[in-house]
Amino acid sequence: MVFGFHAVQARLRALPKSIIEVMLDENRKDRRAEGMLALLEVAGTRVLRVPKLRLDGLDASGRHQGLIALVEEVPLRGTLDDLLDGLQGPPLLLILDGVTDPHNLGACLRVADATGVNAVIAPKDRAVGINAVVSKVASGAAEVMPYFMVANLARTIGELKERDIWVVGTDERADVTLYQTKFPRAIAWVLGAEGKGMRRLTRERCDQLVRIPMLGSVGSLNVSVASGICLYKTRYHIDT
Repeated sequence: MVFGFHAVQARLRALPKSIIEVMLDENRKDRRAEGMLALLEVAGTRVLRVPKLRLDGLDASGRHQGLIALVEEVPLRGTLDDLLDGLQGPPLLLILDGVTDPHNLGACLRVADATGVNAVIAPKDRAVGINAVVSKVASGAAEVMPYFMVANLARTIGELKERDIWVVGTDERADVTLYQTKFPRAIAWVLGAEGKGMRRLTRERCDQLVRIPMLGSVGSLNVSVASGICLYKTRYHIDT
């Protein structure tokens, strides 16, 4: 299921044929609901007007905004190698090691899309997949951002390095900050979950470790915030 107006509209725009049916709160007759109904009618999507209680039963968080779409799971198109082989410019990748919270993953996908990341990579054994919560938090990015879950993250990092992609990890114990470092144009950022950080083997596979300077009293940042800082710093470097 996909919850909320942003997520449903993004799925409708990117993959309209994957939507089986849409349930809309029968009491919602505002401009936003009418606009969504018009889009769904053009797409030929089946719409059911249902009581809010039914929607609440499907999404206990109550964040559905009165709109839930039942969708088909979309298989990943191609492989990471296919994607990298088809790029016209230097790749910008985001690797997440140990991010198991769907809210964090959704926010990271949103940041990745905003900063022009080519793909997000995570290990199969220590990560969350794309689900309804991820899709809603990502606000459309989950439908368009390639997300690869790999069997062996350390091996995948090694394969990226063989492609001359510089692999940089964030670590609060690093000697230098990201602002003291010059990066090549082809780069993969590696971020671990808040608290535990990257696994030892992942850290050892990085070409370089940097830290984000913390000037206040808190000791760390949420992984999506850290991703945004690192990716926008890199994007500025690439564009200038």
